[in-house]
Amino acid sequence: MNIAVYCGSSSGNNPRFIRSAKELGRWIGENGHTLVYGGASKGLMGAVSNAVIEAGGKVIGVIPDVAIIQARKHTGLTELIETKSMAERKSKMIELADAFIALPGGIGTLDEITEVMSLSSLGIIGGPIVLYDTDGYYRPLKAVLDNVLNAEFGRKEYFEKVLLSEDIQEIADYLKAEGAGK
Repeated sequence: MNIAVYCGSSSGNNPRFIRSAKELGRWIGENGHTLVYGGASKGLMGAVSNAVIEAGGKVIGVIPDVAIIQARKHTGLTELIETKSMAERKSKMIELADAFIALPGGIGTLDEITEVMSLSSLGIIGGPIVLYDTDGYYRPLKAVLDNVLNAEFGRKEYFEKVLLSEDIQEIADYLKAEGAGK
């Protein structure tokens, strides 16, 4: 299964963020899955990709032609795809992925995972979506999504494929149960 992981190119201020990224990366690599991610060598992106590589897994980085991002490019990946823009990067990652996971991250991470949720709600893409809720990082977003439902700007089925969890076994079981994989 190809798993798109969206996360920060920095580490954040909580050591558990790095631990979660490494734990997820180990799980992806040890279970024969392929990581699809933003191609950076630093922060949570570096932690998850290095853990996949160390566990013997494959890593596909998708990196746009943006100087600040190119400066952080990971050079030890299985495959590196360069795109002309951020929009093309997002589209390519979605095209390659069977499942989608958001670790903690900034506005780029939120942009990417909410686009995936939007496309899923319209039936344009399939596959399970996970908010890896390290130390409650995504609980405020969950409150916003609940408010969307309560205000009747969305339907419950829009979010049926979205799991909020920080338990790697629950996440693994969910991905398996949803039949993600090509």
